[in-house]
Amino acid sequence: MLKINNVEVIYDDVILVLKGMSLEAKEGQITVLLGANGAGKTTTLKAISGLLKSEEGEVTDGSIEFMGKKINNKDAEYIVKMGISQIMEGRRIFKDLTVTENLIAGAYTRKDRNNVKTDTDLVFEYFPKLKDRRNQVAGYMSGGEQQMLAIGRALMARPKLMLLDEPSLGLAPLLVKEIFEIVKKICHEEKTTVLLVEQNANLALSIGDYGYVMEMGKVVLDGECSKLRENEDVKEFYLGLSDVGKKKSFKDAKHYKRRKRWLS
Repeated sequence: MLKINNVEVIYDDVILVLKGMSLEAKEGQITVLLGANGAGKTTTLKAISGLLKSEEGEVTDGSIEFMGKKINNKDAEYIVKMGISQIMEGRRIFKDLTVTENLIAGAYTRKDRNNVKTDTDLVFEYFPKLKDRRNQVAGYMSGGEQQMLAIGRALMARPKLMLLDEPSLGLAPLLVKEIFEIVKKICHEEKTTVLLVEQNANLALSIGDYGYVMEMGKVVLDGECSKLRENEDVKEFYLGLSDVGKKKSFKDAKHYKRRKRWLS
């Protein structure tokens, strides 16, 4: 469904952030993108969703294809209409609007207005807590409820591909697990492909199908999520375990062996 091939992204005509970034997201699967802070994960999502322009960023080389169509540097509204929705880090809901008004806002690009009510009810099925608070002003809800609302609002656009940026940020572990299980359920039941950026590597790899590890603006390791969880480098860097099961500081861990160029 999504192919990123040797993409470079520059901010302010000077700062090179992505340096030959390549990955694929297969239809109906959850693809996980891991990496330390500053590796370029969020920039990758913004390059896909068309949000780079608002931050003086630009794809200067390579290609981004969605369902066979090149979407490099297209406007965000055009990309949403194509079927891509991004849930940004920090949730970014409309805090002065009610839960229902936020959901309706998520459907603004749709022409089938008669089905908006049906999809609102579908969101409430996935997130019963939102149904109980449908008339509440969103800014007064808990962080977990706001994250549910952000995902629900994205679903209102009926996306084919959903980009999730750090959905666990600032949430309690039990609530994070609940949200991740719902994301997995949405992927399987609604056939919504998911590209997930997440710091909680263990949980992300547990629900994902295929994963990529970024370092310094490019992918250095990739594979099935089940195999990445057993990879000694991933254990050391992201799960905090050495090969004998002891905690190990990231600064003491060895660097990844650079993989060969994956896509030409």
